[in-house]
Amino acid sequence: MALRFRILGSGSSGNAALLSSDDTRVLVDAGFSARKLGELLAAADESWSRIDAIFLTHEHGDHAAALGGLARHPHIKVFANRRTAETLQAGLKHRINWQLFETGSAFRFRDFEVQSFTVPHDAQDPVGFLIAHGHDDLLSPRRRLAWLTDLGHAPASVREHIREADVLVVEANHCSTMLQADTKRPWSTKQRISGRHGHLSNAAARELLESTTGARWRHVFLTHLSRDCNSLAAVEAACGAVLTARQCGFSVVAPGGGTPFFEF
Repeated sequence: MALRFRILGSGSSGNAALLSSDDTRVLVDAGFSARKLGELLAAADESWSRIDAIFLTHEHGDHAAALGGLARHPHIKVFANRRTAETLQAGLKHRINWQLFETGSAFRFRDFEVQSFTVPHDAQDPVGFLIAHGHDDLLSPRRRLAWLTDLGHAPASVREHIREADVLVVEANHCSTMLQADTKRPWSTKQRISGRHGHLSNAAARELLESTTGARWRHVFLTHLSRDCNSLAAVEAACGAVLTARQCGFSVVAPGGGTPFFEF
């Protein structure tokens, strides 16, 4: 049984992906309005009525904006840690169907087993996910997807989790030279983005990909690109050779863009 994965949108304007098995459909983050995300789901031949759950990494709007429209979809379970849930619930008029987990723990939803792990970012309690499916046998081989966006640096604990993934989603947010030359952002914003609780630069993403030993990645999606301070060419120049040397397929996701379905 193959898993199907599709990034619905990626970048500062919103982040969300669809992961589906034969029995379950989940969103990893939901960073668009419910209406916009409904349109993105329709383009993938899916709908809100068929989504079973959302796995949330943190409370920032470009990862959680759709929760404002979930009053129409009360069947959807939303998995988040307590600090993320409390922060989001405080700004909503309707009650979310929260399923709380403790950061660093694993939880199960239907046929998915999800390991959460802490990441360094300027949010309440941000996490990454390693999502597993199957049982490591011939009938149901175990497959794993790692979701790693919004982090300023990658400590050893992050590398330990992502090396087990067959598919890795990781941010390559900005080119450091382009960020420093940018005239739209004040110095304080540039410092936040490039700081240890901000976002990975292309060079930092390359270092992470190079230094993670024993990785079993089959495909890497490079995501969350800044529209103004990065480019597809800059990301490929920074990371492409590393992944090619690993004999690993890769896709650079354009700012605001998504991907076709990827089966693994």
